Amino acid sequence: MDAMDGRDLGRALGAAARKPARERILETAYGLFARRGVRDVGIDEIITHSGVAKATFYRHFPSKEALVLAYMDRWYQVRHDAIEEAIAHAHNPDDALLAAFNVLDDWFSRGAAEVNTFLHVVIEFGPAHPLGRAAMAHLAAIRGRLSALAKAAGLDDPEGFAWSFHILTKGAMVASIEGDHRAAIRARNLARALIDLHRPDTPGSPTADRDEEREAAILRGLDSAKR
Repeated sequence: MDAMDGRDLGRALGAAARKPARERILETAYGLFARRGVRDVGIDEIITHSGVAKATFYRHFPSKEALVLAYMDRWYQVRHDAIEEAIAHAHNPDDALLAAFNVLDDWFSRGAAEVNTFLHVVIEFGPAHPLGRAAMAHLAAIRGRLSALAKAAGLDDPEGFAWSFHILTKGAMVASIEGDHRAAIRARNLARALIDLHRPDTPGSPTADRDEEREAAILRGLDSAKR
């Protein structure tokens, strides 16, 4: 059994060594950044763990910032593809909107540290830093997709819905860090209420509130005319 384990390990290491250098660097950085944050991981450590020469590293990534940008692009694509696959299997527009929480729940249950990547980067570097701005651009792209799904579902104020929805997802991420293993499920239940709130003509929905305000204004005008 031990011999078999050794052979399996050798095959795994051999497969990793056969990967292109850029891919090995990126995969190494992906794991280190996700677990410890960007600032805590140095280039020399990434070079050592990825098994490439320093010159090779700088040929692919001229700076640590360039590597972090590539890392965030990779994470965005992974997250995007997982959510889009869940959306593709949704049975109705509501399920499509809630698909993100199913993906989050799966990641949380597996202890996927990289779930909070963009939040970590914004917190570490701030919104004015180029890396912070890049992270927020990825978050904006996700909100844009949520807004489009909300519009397709016929919800009121799709952009406002997307912002509110994102508050729930970010809250679930923070709660998961605190140890709440059901954070995504709790957030999904709240998201169902949010969907109902944004349905047309639902009491308290954005459109309903505006209609009520207009009706009140008309009534006030009629009262003034009577006087």
